[in-house]
Amino acid sequence: MTLLEQRLEDYILAHTTPESELRQRLARQAHVQLLRARMLSGPLQGGLLQMLCRMKGARYVLELGTYTGYAAHCMAEVLPPGGEVHTIESDDEMEDFIRGFIAEAPWGERIKLHLGDALELLPALVERYAFDLVYIDANKRQYLDYYELLLPHLPSGAIILADNTLWDGKVVADPLPTDAQTQSILSFNRHVQEDPRVENLILPLRDGLSIIYKK
Repeated sequence: MTLLEQRLEDYILAHTTPESELRQRLARQAHVQLLRARMLSGPLQGGLLQMLCRMKGARYVLELGTYTGYAAHCMAEVLPPGGEVHTIESDDEMEDFIRGFIAEAPWGERIKLHLGDALELLPALVERYAFDLVYIDANKRQYLDYYELLLPHLPSGAIILADNTLWDGKVVADPLPTDAQTQSILSFNRHVQEDPRVENLILPLRDGLSIIYKK
Protein backbone atom coordinates (compact mmCIF):
# COMPACT_ATOMS: atom_id res chain seq x y z
CA MET A 1 0.00 0.00 0.00
CA THR A 2 1.38 3.42 -0.96
CA LEU A 3 1.56 6.32 1.47
CA LEU A 4 -1.36 8.03 -0.31
CA GLU A 5 -3.46 4.87 -0.18
CA GLN A 6 -2.74 4.51 3.52
CA ARG A 7 -3.65 8.15 4.18
CA LEU A 8 -6.88 7.75 2.24
CA GLU A 9 -7.80 4.58 4.15
CA ASP A 10 -7.07 6.34 7.45
CA TYR A 11 -9.28 9.24 6.35
CA ILE A 12 -12.09 6.90 5.31
CA LEU A 13 -11.96 5.08 8.65
CA ALA A 14 -11.95 8.39 10.51
CA HIS A 15 -15.14 9.40 8.68
CA THR A 16 -16.94 6.06 8.92
CA THR A 17 -19.13 4.78 11.75
CA PRO A 18 -16.65 2.92 13.98
CA GLU A 19 -16.78 -0.80 14.61
CA SER A 20 -18.19 -2.05 17.89
CA GLU A 21 -15.91 -2.46 20.91
CA LEU A 22 -16.38 -6.22 20.72
CA ARG A 23 -15.22 -6.36 17.10
CA GLN A 24 -12.21 -4.21 17.95
CA ARG A 25 -11.21 -6.73 20.62
CA LEU A 26 -11.90 -9.64 18.28
CA ALA A 27 -9.61 -8.15 15.64
CA ARG A 28 -6.85 -7.50 18.21
CA GLN A 29 -7.03 -11.07 19.51
CA ALA A 30 -6.97 -12.44 15.97
CA HIS A 31 -3.74 -10.57 15.25
CA VAL A 32 -2.20 -11.86 18.47
CA GLN A 33 -3.35 -15.47 18.28
CA LEU A 34 -3.79 -16.35 14.60
CA LEU A 35 -1.37 -16.66 11.70
CA ARG A 36 -3.70 -15.37 8.97
CA ALA A 37 -5.35 -12.41 10.68
CA ARG A 38 -5.23 -10.46 7.39
CA MET A 39 -8.18 -12.64 6.31
CA LEU A 40 -10.43 -10.64 8.64
CA SER A 41 -13.09 -8.66 6.80
CA GLY A 42 -12.03 -5.54 8.69
CA PRO A 43 -14.01 -2.40 9.53
CA LEU A 44 -14.55 -1.15 5.95
CA GLN A 45 -15.77 -4.37 4.41
CA GLY A 46 -17.53 -5.31 7.63
CA GLY A 47 -19.25 -1.94 7.62
CA LEU A 48 -20.43 -2.52 4.05
CA LEU A 49 -21.84 -5.94 4.96
CA GLN A 50 -23.62 -4.34 7.90
CA MET A 51 -24.99 -1.49 5.78
CA LEU A 52 -26.29 -3.89 3.12
CA CYS A 53 -28.03 -5.97 5.79
CA ARG A 54 -29.70 -2.80 7.09
CA MET A 55 -30.73 -1.58 3.65
CA LYS A 56 -32.00 -5.00 2.65
CA GLY A 57 -33.89 -5.44 5.92
CA ALA A 58 -32.36 -8.90 6.08
CA ARG A 59 -33.79 -11.41 8.51
CA TYR A 60 -31.93 -14.59 7.56
CA VAL A 61 -28.30 -14.34 6.48
CA LEU A 62 -25.94 -17.11 5.36
CA GLU A 63 -22.16 -16.93 5.54
CA LEU A 64 -19.77 -19.45 4.00
CA GLY A 65 -16.41 -19.19 5.74
CA THR A 66 -16.67 -17.95 9.33
CA TYR A 67 -12.95 -17.72 10.12
CA THR A 68 -13.00 -15.62 13.34
CA GLY A 69 -16.67 -14.64 13.12
CA TYR A 70 -15.91 -10.95 12.51
CA ALA A 71 -18.23 -10.62 9.50
CA ALA A 72 -20.92 -12.66 11.24
CA HIS A 73 -20.86 -10.18 14.13
CA CYS A 74 -21.12 -7.25 11.72
CA MET A 75 -24.27 -8.65 10.19
CA ALA A 76 -25.83 -10.05 13.37
CA GLU A 77 -25.57 -6.66 15.11
CA VAL A 78 -28.18 -5.12 12.80
CA LEU A 79 -30.65 -7.96 12.34
CA PRO A 80 -34.17 -7.54 13.72
CA PRO A 81 -35.48 -9.58 16.67
CA GLY A 82 -35.64 -13.20 15.58
CA GLY A 83 -33.10 -12.66 12.82
CA GLU A 84 -30.28 -15.18 12.37
CA VAL A 85 -26.86 -15.42 10.76
CA HIS A 86 -26.06 -19.01 9.83
CA THR A 87 -22.32 -19.27 9.37
CA ILE A 88 -20.38 -22.31 8.16
CA GLU A 89 -16.73 -22.99 9.05
CA SER A 90 -14.77 -26.00 7.83
CA ASP A 91 -11.86 -25.62 10.29
CA ASP A 92 -13.03 -27.02 13.63
CA GLU A 93 -9.86 -25.71 15.31
CA MET A 94 -11.42 -22.24 15.08
CA GLU A 95 -14.46 -23.26 17.13
CA ASP A 96 -13.24 -22.11 20.56
CA PHE A 97 -12.19 -18.69 19.23
CA ILE A 98 -15.49 -18.21 17.39
CA ARG A 99 -17.73 -19.38 20.21
CA GLY A 100 -15.83 -17.34 22.79
CA PHE A 101 -16.75 -14.07 21.10
CA ILE A 102 -20.28 -15.22 20.29
CA ALA A 103 -20.79 -15.85 24.00
CA GLU A 104 -19.72 -12.27 24.79
CA ALA A 105 -21.92 -10.58 22.20
CA PRO A 106 -25.30 -9.05 23.15
CA TRP A 107 -26.50 -10.33 19.76
CA GLY A 108 -24.79 -13.73 20.15
CA GLU A 109 -28.04 -15.70 20.05
CA ARG A 110 -28.48 -14.52 16.44
CA ILE A 111 -25.29 -16.27 15.28
CA LYS A 112 -25.70 -19.96 14.48
CA LEU A 113 -22.36 -21.68 13.90
CA HIS A 114 -22.23 -24.81 11.71
CA LEU A 115 -18.98 -26.78 11.51
CA GLY A 116 -18.23 -28.91 8.47
CA ASP A 117 -18.12 -28.91 4.69
CA ALA A 118 -20.36 -26.21 3.24
CA LEU A 119 -21.42 -28.31 0.25
CA GLU A 120 -22.64 -31.00 2.63
CA LEU A 121 -24.41 -28.62 5.02
CA LEU A 122 -26.01 -26.26 2.51
CA PRO A 123 -28.82 -28.46 1.16
CA ALA A 124 -30.53 -28.72 4.55
CA LEU A 125 -30.07 -25.02 5.31
CA VAL A 126 -31.46 -23.72 2.03
CA GLU A 127 -34.46 -26.01 2.32
CA ARG A 128 -35.28 -24.64 5.76
CA TYR A 129 -34.51 -20.91 5.40
CA ALA A 130 -35.21 -18.26 2.76
CA PHE A 131 -31.96 -16.34 3.00
CA ASP A 132 -32.12 -12.63 2.18
CA LEU A 133 -28.36 -12.21 1.95
CA VAL A 134 -25.47 -14.62 1.45
CA TYR A 135 -21.78 -13.83 2.02
CA ILE A 136 -19.30 -16.22 0.39
CA ASP A 137 -15.72 -16.17 1.67
CA ALA A 138 -14.77 -19.84 1.69
CA ASN A 139 -12.90 -22.27 -0.57
CA LYS A 140 -12.23 -20.36 -3.79
CA ARG A 141 -12.18 -23.58 -5.82
CA GLN A 142 -15.82 -24.16 -4.90
CA TYR A 143 -17.32 -20.70 -5.45
CA LEU A 144 -19.21 -21.82 -8.55
CA ASP A 145 -20.49 -24.93 -6.75
CA TYR A 146 -21.77 -22.80 -3.86
CA TYR A 147 -23.39 -20.36 -6.26
CA GLU A 148 -25.24 -22.97 -8.29
CA LEU A 149 -26.39 -24.80 -5.19
CA LEU A 150 -27.66 -21.60 -3.57
CA LEU A 151 -29.18 -19.51 -6.34
CA PRO A 152 -32.26 -21.65 -7.16
CA HIS A 153 -33.29 -21.55 -3.50
CA LEU A 154 -32.93 -17.80 -2.98
CA PRO A 155 -35.96 -15.51 -3.31
CA SER A 156 -36.10 -12.78 -5.92
CA GLY A 157 -34.30 -9.74 -4.56
CA ALA A 158 -31.80 -11.77 -2.54
CA ILE A 159 -28.19 -10.60 -2.53
CA ILE A 160 -25.06 -12.73 -2.81
CA LEU A 161 -21.75 -11.18 -1.81
CA ALA A 162 -18.61 -12.98 -2.97
CA ASP A 163 -15.24 -11.97 -1.55
CA ASN A 164 -11.80 -12.07 -3.20
CA THR A 165 -13.13 -11.87 -6.75
CA LEU A 166 -10.14 -9.82 -7.93
CA TRP A 167 -7.82 -12.35 -6.27
CA ASP A 168 -4.82 -10.15 -5.62
CA GLY A 169 -4.93 -8.84 -9.20
CA LYS A 170 -4.40 -12.30 -10.70
CA VAL A 171 -7.67 -12.06 -12.64
CA VAL A 172 -5.98 -9.70 -15.14
CA ALA A 173 -2.76 -11.72 -15.39
CA ASP A 174 -2.11 -14.94 -17.28
CA PRO A 175 -2.83 -17.65 -14.72
CA LEU A 176 -0.87 -20.87 -14.77
CA PRO A 177 -2.94 -23.93 -15.73
CA THR A 178 -1.96 -25.39 -12.34
CA ASP A 179 -3.24 -22.33 -10.42
CA ALA A 180 -6.60 -23.86 -9.49
CA GLN A 181 -7.75 -21.02 -7.25
CA THR A 182 -7.24 -18.30 -9.86
CA GLN A 183 -8.81 -20.47 -12.56
CA SER A 184 -11.82 -21.03 -10.30
CA ILE A 185 -12.26 -17.31 -9.55
CA LEU A 186 -12.05 -16.53 -13.28
CA SER A 187 -14.67 -19.18 -14.04
CA PHE A 188 -16.92 -17.88 -11.29
CA ASN A 189 -16.69 -14.26 -12.44
CA ARG A 190 -17.34 -15.22 -16.05
CA HIS A 191 -20.29 -17.44 -15.12
CA VAL A 192 -21.94 -14.77 -12.99
CA GLN A 193 -21.44 -12.11 -15.67
CA GLU A 194 -23.17 -14.35 -18.23
CA ASP A 195 -25.98 -15.51 -15.93
CA PRO A 196 -29.33 -13.92 -16.97
CA ARG A 197 -30.82 -14.71 -13.53
CA VAL A 198 -28.73 -12.02 -11.81
CA GLU A 199 -27.23 -8.55 -11.99
CA ASN A 200 -23.63 -8.20 -10.87
CA LEU A 201 -21.21 -5.52 -9.72
CA ILE A 202 -17.58 -6.02 -8.65
CA LEU A 203 -16.32 -3.44 -6.17
CA PRO A 204 -12.54 -2.86 -5.95
CA LEU A 205 -12.76 -3.08 -2.16
CA ARG A 206 -9.81 -4.88 -0.57
CA ASP A 207 -9.39 -7.99 -2.75
CA GLY A 208 -12.58 -7.47 -4.75
CA LEU A 209 -16.16 -7.90 -3.58
CA SER A 210 -18.90 -9.00 -5.98
CA ILE A 211 -22.45 -7.89 -5.24
CA ILE A 212 -24.89 -10.18 -7.03
CA TYR A 213 -28.62 -9.43 -7.13
CA LYS A 214 -31.07 -12.19 -7.96
CA LYS A 215 -33.75 -10.91 -10.31
